[in-house]
Amino acid sequence: MTTAVIVDAVRTPIAKGRPGGAYADVHPVDLHAHVLRALVERTGIDPARIDDVIGGAVGQVGEQSGNTARWAALAAGFPESVPAVTVDRQCGSSQQALHFAAQGVIAGAYDLAIASGVESMSRVPIGSQSLGRDFTGPGVGERYPEGLVPQGVSAELIAQRWGLDRGLLDEFSATSHRRAADAWAQGRFDAEVSPVNGLRTDESVRPDTTPEILAGLRTAFEDDHWKRRFPGLEWRITAGNSSPINDGAAAVLVAGEEAARRLGLRPRARVHSFAVVGDDPLYMLTGIIPATEKVLARAGLRLDDIDAFEVNEAFAPVVLAWQKETGADPAKVNVNGGATAIGHPLGASGARLTATLLNVLEQTGGRYGLQVMCEAGGLANATVFERL
Repeated sequence: MTTAVIVDAVRTPIAKGRPGGAYADVHPVDLHAHVLRALVERTGIDPARIDDVIGGAVGQVGEQSGNTARWAALAAGFPESVPAVTVDRQCGSSQQALHFAAQGVIAGAYDLAIASGVESMSRVPIGSQSLGRDFTGPGVGERYPEGLVPQGVSAELIAQRWGLDRGLLDEFSATSHRRAADAWAQGRFDAEVSPVNGLRTDESVRPDTTPEILAGLRTAFEDDHWKRRFPGLEWRITAGNSSPINDGAAAVLVAGEEAARRLGLRPRARVHSFAVVGDDPLYMLTGIIPATEKVLARAGLRLDDIDAFEVNEAFAPVVLAWQKETGADPAKVNVNGGATAIGHPLGASGARLTATLLNVLEQTGGRYGLQVMCEAGGLANATVFERL
């Protein structure tokens, strides 16, 4: 069986996804194309050798519609012969792209594939693809007659179920900003980032953030409708302990081990194991718990074998509940900060986590890294890498 290896991974700095953000005037296809070109430049590969470009995007409407990965490959100057496809597993779209790329390599269908992702939340606002329509249909309504909820309300339910108070959530988020600011100050992100449009660092990181500042923010999802449905719920989720709205892109070059050797490419890690799970769509964001269990079982590893974790910080209680259930050492989790500080450009975040995790393993000398991503609808992807 062919071994899938990671040759390199690169991301843009993450911009604020709003008017006035660094990428507000950058078309998402061009943002995506930037990381594809950067990956080719960094590795020296002939793009004509790429068997497929698999790109993730969540808002597949407007400027991100019509198979945006194909247009990004063409905008990047790749030969017309290089195919591309766009996938949507919500926030895990580019992590799923990585899984598909690795599966293609392992199956012998690919020698080289790029897994990538983009999200321009300033130009394709969150929720644009549904436009207020019922995208689940009557069958789901019959199965869940009380109705499902937005992700923010799911985060509230998680915080209550796991006993995570507002102070703990705000402390977690302040720590994320501090870690990200320290990582930038110490150059720990430099190897993974390719600047765009004058932006050289992540725009949402606030070095001066403290729990006291975050404590002054109002709750984001507390309204009369949800208060009637959940009368005993203590509302805790704010803009400060959630991931912000962002723009960004990231890309990963996946190769067969023999193909990499033949082409003179030096692999940084192998894709050791991967898994995807479904979970309760009401709580929605808890799938990272069974996904972690599943991928570790497949890998034949214990939690203590993992040297570094990247757990997407969609909301602070997601990671804190995962830590409670798994017993993971917080000192190994998101050591360079996470999405509450760095940002969460939905379709790009999975590949962004990979770029960060590979650098953390190399900077710390760790062998195994695990990344896991919660996704809308009660889904989660998990991946274990082994540094080479």
